[in-house]
Amino acid sequence: MADNAISTKNVWPYYSSGNTSTASKTDNSLGKDEFLKILIAQLKNQDPMNPMKDQEFIAQMAQFSSVEQLSNMANEMKLLRQSVGLSPELIDKKVTWEETDSTGAIVSKSGIVTSLSMKKGVQYVQVDGQDIKAELLTRVEKAEG
Repeated sequence: MADNAISTKNVWPYYSSGNTSTASKTDNSLGKDEFLKILIAQLKNQDPMNPMKDQEFIAQMAQFSSVEQLSNMANEMKLLRQSVGLSPELIDKKVTWEETDSTGAIVSKSGIVTSLSMKKGVQYVQVDGQDIKAELLTRVEKAEG
């Protein structure tokens, strides 16, 4: 019977790295998947003698639809922002962006765009042989000369 007891061998600092990385997740936002899971759990656990009213269910489904549409809109806005970054008019323009140097300080850098590229769905501009994410650009201006 002692063999079937709950083990106490998994005591800190011996936690599985998979468990600690999941537990330390800092994203507190609820997405459409979490919303749907909550709704299903609510339906499963409702009191059969006092079930959820159809108006409540319809309101929650409308909220779910709104969450889904907001998520889609956010994705579309991201794509729109990125497509502006790949505009061919950026070539030969002076761009400015911010980077973190070796001391941790944020420094502003600038240079002339020589080419545009996309790698794994992320858009880059090339300045002096360095690829900079287009989303990091803080300023675009006409190059002098």
